[in-house]
Amino acid sequence: MKLLYFTDTHIRATNPKNRIDNYLETIKNKINEVAEISISEDVDLVLHGGDLFDRPDTSISVVSDFAEIFQKFKAPIYIVSGNHDIFGQNTKTLSRTVLGLLDSFNVLKLINDKKIIFKSKDNVKVQITANPYHVGMDEVINKEDYIVAEKNPEVDYMIHLTHGFLLDKAFVDGVDVTLIDDIKETKADITFGAHYHFGFKDTQINGKWFINPGALIRISNSLSEINRRPKVKIVELTDKIEMKDVYLKTALDGNLVLDRSEMERHKFKRSKLNEFEQLVQSSQDLNNIDVFTILDEIMKNKSLDDKVKNEARLRIQKQQEREAEFF
Repeated sequence: MKLLYFTDTHIRATNPKNRIDNYLETIKNKINEVAEISISEDVDLVLHGGDLFDRPDTSISVVSDFAEIFQKFKAPIYIVSGNHDIFGQNTKTLSRTVLGLLDSFNVLKLINDKKIIFKSKDNVKVQITANPYHVGMDEVINKEDYIVAEKNPEVDYMIHLTHGFLLDKAFVDGVDVTLIDDIKETKADITFGAHYHFGFKDTQINGKWFINPGALIRISNSLSEINRRPKVKIVELTDKIEMKDVYLKTALDGNLVLDRSEMERHKFKRSKLNEFEQLVQSSQDLNNIDVFTILDEIMKNKSLDDKVKNEARLRIQKQQEREAEFF
């Protein structure tokens, strides 16, 4: 049995502020390519990790276009809902979303809490479960959402889809995450992660696989995203688990689709502010700071005409002379 996994497509009609290409056409091209890959690889199942849409109320015209693309897939598509697929981070609103609409028309199939899908081929039987995104998913008390607690002796492989902050290493302070080490006791043979767009390296612990190939799209203009190559994961299940990455040909070089100008401007302003802070902090006595020293330090980092420099010094000198008249 062979399956294809991809995640976080964030379908939307408008361009994210960090994209300089035509985002809608790009995501259409990408999902069309995923459909072609699924056919050429002759996969039996397609799995999606959630955040199919960027909004739960994406326009019907856009949904209709993508429904046609999804119908090009020869294998059934199973999906777990992400935080962008629902209203107010409430999974009970799925029936009112465009993802729920596609499910009702069997364009793709939602896997919700406690639903179990069984598939078999070539004497290989697979169980698929999922836990959709919900508020507090990555709090310690909810780590069970990521865990398949019992082994089903009637199947050969157990696969679990999740949409939360499952990571291979610690994240920034103040953000709830679930580490792979926290759920390594799961009975699932493969746990697919999503939500974290950068993805992580395929990880195996005690014979169990934890996989997140990263988002199909790139929205952030960080260097990591510019350098990341969007891909899908192909998994073949026989008497063993074999995997490979297929990188998208329609995913252009990050420098061609992501706008770095705003980040570079912010980076420049931040560096100049840091220089000034360091200059102030280098003085033990603020009352003894020589304003001309500060001026000279600033001018070292500016391509200023000598006339401008001299005029600045002259104005400071005159101001000091005026202040001296009052003492």
